[in-house]
Amino acid sequence: MNEQDPPLESAVDSSTGATPSADDSSAATAADPAENRRRGLYLLLSLAILVVDQASKWAVEKYLAEHSQVSLIPGLLNFVHVRNTGVAFGLFPAHGDFRGTLVLAGLGLFALSFVFYYFWNAPLSDRPLLIALSSIIGGAIGNLIDRLASGGVTDFIDFHFQGYHWHTFNVADSAITIGICLMLLTSLRPVRDQPVAEAPPAGAAG
Repeated sequence: MNEQDPPLESAVDSSTGATPSADDSSAATAADPAENRRRGLYLLLSLAILVVDQASKWAVEKYLAEHSQVSLIPGLLNFVHVRNTGVAFGLFPAHGDFRGTLVLAGLGLFALSFVFYYFWNAPLSDRPLLIALSSIIGGAIGNLIDRLASGGVTDFIDFHFQGYHWHTFNVADSAITIGICLMLLTSLRPVRDQPVAEAPPAGAAG
């Protein structure tokens, strides 16, 4: 062999013995945009939750005076207009303090970034997990917008039974709660065993 000729091994795939083609590399390059489009479809659920959340809050703020209520299902469900300066279900209220509001907004943004990273790296085959994360993203953005815009969020859904009232919440809180519960359910699913490839017979290699 001439010393200037390149070794044959460099032009051949070491595992299959096949020369890589341009079609293989172009197919691998096109896979990422296709996967991103499929993943992005789940964000339409996030967008729908955000639109419903913001529209419902706007309607309550416009047509229902603060601290007033409307009975939808007597003994079970009311719409009541309250302002929440804390997190979901009235926990950790900031009471209008700017620093408290800023801390809660920062924590919310950090949590949203983590969930979005988890969403973008979750396997596309796990649809329940992607739906759960999309629900959390939509709800988190809805409450974060309110907190940054006015220092608090509008809550209006009031479930009650025999005198006991659950903490007033909104559509965004519902989406976050449903998403978390769905994530817990997906984590409890049994893990499927991956099929193990059988080794070729000893004489096949020759």
